[in-house]
Amino acid sequence: MVQTPVKNITLEEFLQLPETKPASEYINGQIIQKPMPKGKHSILQGELISTINSVVKPPKIAIAFPELRCSFGGRAIVPDVTVFAWERIPVDDNGDIADVFPIYPDWTIEILSPDQRQTKVTGNILHCLKHGTELGWLLDPDVRSVLVYPPGKQPELFAEWGDVLPVPDWVKLQLTVGDVFGWLQLGS
Repeated sequence: MVQTPVKNITLEEFLQLPETKPASEYINGQIIQKPMPKGKHSILQGELISTINSVVKPPKIAIAFPELRCSFGGRAIVPDVTVFAWERIPVDDNGDIADVFPIYPDWTIEILSPDQRQTKVTGNILHCLKHGTELGWLLDPDVRSVLVYPPGKQPELFAEWGDVLPVPDWVKLQLTVGDVFGWLQLGS
């Protein structure tokens, strides 16, 4: 994780800066570049987006997005996966999905990378929950567990292969810890 010291920059100024690869986030007045995704991270992210979208996109319930910048509550963050309820997805004047999402996601999912600090990622999930997000997940591929953050409650650890992971009520999807981390195994 690369942290770029910048003094006296505002969120508005940050949002005018050119995009970086990997993406940078604006948290507590600092610009923090996310680590480059690696194999486990990439496969989990891709499979989650495909699986969630297969259930929520055709009936126009929601859309799952990869690496989408969301700016709200004084931060600009780029969760690994964000899910927005259909009616909350910003659109431009043409009725197309907007480029800018100045709102919190309904469901945020982070996948811990070896180069990331868990407290930073957890801080982003808690920020989302504070501003209206219904559910947060933090996947840890190394220990094959998911910390689930429901708003206003204690986080809950799901680490048993058969544990069914909670999803928002409007998402008709049943995934177990084994389903998610089974994606890491070739042939699954």
